[in-house]
Amino acid sequence: MIKGVHTMFYSSKPEELRAFLRDTLGFSYTDVGEGWLIFDLPEADMGCHPAETEEGPVPSGTPHISFYCDDIKKTMAELKQRGVEFTEGVTDAGFGLISNFKMPGDFKVMLYQPRYAKNK
Repeated sequence: MIKGVHTMFYSSKPEELRAFLRDTLGFSYTDVGEGWLIFDLPEADMGCHPAETEEGPVPSGTPHISFYCDDIKKTMAELKQRGVEFTEGVTDAGFGLISNFKMPGDFKVMLYQPRYAKNK
């Protein structure tokens, strides 16, 4: 049976990205050898969205990874204190409040505070 989801970032700066995820975002990890860190994430969810969006088409097959939190303003303040650079302020996307931040290797990742309640 499926126990979770494994996500992957392909980066031109893998060592910097690993350090960012470990030291800045504070994710625990397993060192599997030779500098490879597999990060433990606290929980996950997965959505399946149409390729046609209000902002325009997204190529079918496009993956998307975002991080979510309970309080976006508090989380942004904590991450900014750790040196995280946000590319914009908080906006209302309907499904929740969102912002985006930079990660090493030219990644722009969404942070959001969902409006939906998860089934536990």
